[in-house]
Amino acid sequence: MALPRVRRRSAEAQRLLDLLNALGSTTFRQLVWQRASELDLTYAQSQVLFYVNDHASCHMGDVAKAFGVTLPAVTHIIVRLEQKQFVVRGDHPVDRRVYVLELTRQGKALVQELHGMQMRGLEKVLARMSADDRNRAVKGLEALVEAATDAAKA
Repeated sequence: MALPRVRRRSAEAQRLLDLLNALGSTTFRQLVWQRASELDLTYAQSQVLFYVNDHASCHMGDVAKAFGVTLPAVTHIIVRLEQKQFVVRGDHPVDRRVYVLELTRQGKALVQELHGMQMRGLEKVLARMSADDRNRAVKGLEALVEAATDAAKA
């Protein structure tokens, strides 16, 4: 009896993965990454920009931990973002071994632009859904994120 349940769960996982991949490649997301591509901005760089925007004065180690990557990987991304004048590294007020990260004016403007593109695209999608469908989608995604967070802790 457990075997059909495992197969069903595996099929659900595959269906969810397919749906998330389809959502990730929709037109509104493509527009955002088209703009990022025009700036020679990788997906990882854009994600770090969003993170630093949401976590001002964070340390490079915080970024590495948030994305589950090594400090050298984050350092490489930060160097590229500094070259593009989107991020600056500053000295930590207490610990000279640690750098704090801040977005430049250009970095903040870019994050606002990309976020605005994401919002407009998603608002167009949501406008095509009923209020009940929107509510179910939000509740389902909240449950998915909570379960994923719990699974990561286990």
